[in-house]
Amino acid sequence: MPELPEVETVRRGLLDHLRGRRIRSVRVLHDRAVRRHLGGADDFQRVLAGRTVADVRRRGKYLWWALDDGDAVLAHLGMSGQFRVGSAPDADQAGHPHLRIRFAFDDGGPDLDFLDQRTFGGMTFAPGGAELPAAIAHIARDPLDPLFDPASAIGAIRRKHTGIKRALLDQTVVSGVGNIYADEALWRAKTHFERPTDRLTRAQAGAVLTAATDVMTQALAAGGTSFDALYVNVNGESGYFDRSLNVYGRADQACPRCGTPIRRSAFMNRSSYWCPRCQRAPRA
Repeated sequence: MPELPEVETVRRGLLDHLRGRRIRSVRVLHDRAVRRHLGGADDFQRVLAGRTVADVRRRGKYLWWALDDGDAVLAHLGMSGQFRVGSAPDADQAGHPHLRIRFAFDDGGPDLDFLDQRTFGGMTFAPGGAELPAAIAHIARDPLDPLFDPASAIGAIRRKHTGIKRALLDQTVVSGVGNIYADEALWRAKTHFERPTDRLTRAQAGAVLTAATDVMTQALAAGGTSFDALYVNVNGESGYFDRSLNVYGRADQACPRCGTPIRRSAFMNRSSYWCPRCQRAPRA
């Protein structure tokens, strides 16, 4: 699933393409893409026609288009969602089986398509949500947000009674961090993924957050991490931060810091990658 750097890369591309443009029409080709919109596909198409996009914003892994009248369009990429500028000249053209929604604009410029192979992502209309849609108001700010408060996030982490990686993945504690960047941050901070949060000092918890901020900042500069063609920016280009990963996906390869083989452990129906020498497992 795309994490903060990938979603922020998409947000920046959407902002360049959408800001100031008036939506002429919306065509929903797959109802599942708007399943969270209570009025269904027909209503989604109707309610957005004639609206102007004033801004494109993000909270954690969610995007929303702030409309000029105070409403918003909320989007989540899920596992495979993509926004693509002019991906096909005809919405029915063969070879684009994953096209779910097409937006056309009054200026006659390129359309915007939402494609989603696995259909876990989607969009919905958010009345009054230009500043922050109500559906995501519970999500914490992320480390790249200008208003992110590290002291509050450190306190929230230390109040949890769980492992540090679970806390990093809890979007109500700190948003935007997923499996890839959690593993990379914990390796940088020399912290085992099962280290209990209530045993961390403020300095230790702060070191993990600093590492997460650094790794995601570097990933954003590289356009995000792409392991396959399902993550691309709005122009269809892949990110290349996967070339800089130190532990994620590197099981049995040498740790870049100490040379010990990286281990892979099962974790919450996914995997954790870690160095047994640099990241000592906590005592029971």
